[in-house]
Amino acid sequence: MSASTPTRIVIGSDHAGFPLKGRVIALLERLGCTVIDVGSYDERPVDFPDITGNVCRHVVDGRADRGMLVCGTGVGASIAANKVVGIRAAVCHDVHSAHQSVEHDDVNVMCIGAQIVGPWLAEDLVNAFIAARFDATEDHVRRVAKLHDMDKARAAGA
Repeated sequence: MSASTPTRIVIGSDHAGFPLKGRVIALLERLGCTVIDVGSYDERPVDFPDITGNVCRHVVDGRADRGMLVCGTGVGASIAANKVVGIRAAVCHDVHSAHQSVEHDDVNVMCIGAQIVGPWLAEDLVNAFIAARFDATEDHVRRVAKLHDMDKARAAGA
């Protein structure tokens, strides 16, 4: 792992994502990441916004470098995550999105749908997301700065 590789990954799932989450955690640990698992811890129904909030708080306050959410489709988790100031979450169901969302948009939370992707693809997505680095070209920096401005406006109640 390079010095710029995110090493602290917070992960959460709802009940639909719980079975796949274990495989993702095992892969992250094989990659040398420190994994912070904020639930769920079994297949009993839980509300994804609660788990999403836990993941996002870890990323925003610096306890984790990046976050991952595994739910049924990834969509609900992405919606909830993007309501948190400082989070840029993306649903990634293909390898290109998993790395380009970080490279171009500085995404800090990847959401995947356990009912959409299987274990093999999930591993490819995780590998791409973890390996990706923000490409700090002038265009990308300018666009991400505008996202930060939108966060500031939302936080201010605008």
